[in-house]
Amino acid sequence: MSDAETVGVYNARAGDYAEMTDRPGRIDPDLLTFMERLPAGAHVLDLGCGPGTASATMVAHGFVVTATDASAEMVALAARHAGVEARLATFEEIEGRDLYDGIWANFSLLHAPRDQMPGHLARLVTALKPGGMFHIGMKLGSGAQRDSIGRFYTYYSDEELSGLLEAAGLTIEDRSFGQDKGLDGTMADWICVRAHG
Repeated sequence: MSDAETVGVYNARAGDYAEMTDRPGRIDPDLLTFMERLPAGAHVLDLGCGPGTASATMVAHGFVVTATDASAEMVALAARHAGVEARLATFEEIEGRDLYDGIWANFSLLHAPRDQMPGHLARLVTALKPGGMFHIGMKLGSGAQRDSIGRFYTYYSDEELSGLLEAAGLTIEDRSFGQDKGLDGTMADWICVRAHG
């Protein structure tokens, strides 16, 4: 993510976002499903890690986690979790080949412009080990726009997102759907897709 206004919102609202996503004693069911499909001791990339809640959960389950985010404030929060290696990086800066057993891209790539998504996915698939697990969470819809607090979003249908993942060389395993209230206070429909390389 390199949209300056979106990064600025996350820098300014990092504490609020952390408070919203920190649910002590409750693990995201999609994260549980993702972890169940990883080998013991797997190396995971948490792309757009936010305050590091998912990263900390994965470390607690015995995984090695590299957490990245374009927001310096989010990286600082993520780095406070024991065992989480957090660093500042945009989607464009993810590189390397066959590095990760799993990639957790949970509601991060939705901030990328549509025309940049194929390139982001290509870099991620290259960084994923053969047969590695890939999780992506996106908001459902069409078009692109900023929300009421200034964050840029690109919306996808199930069909469009599935087509992009398959074109990138991923094989879809399953999906989950839901609706949640975001940082801007509005309810939004979402989709999570799990696939493997």
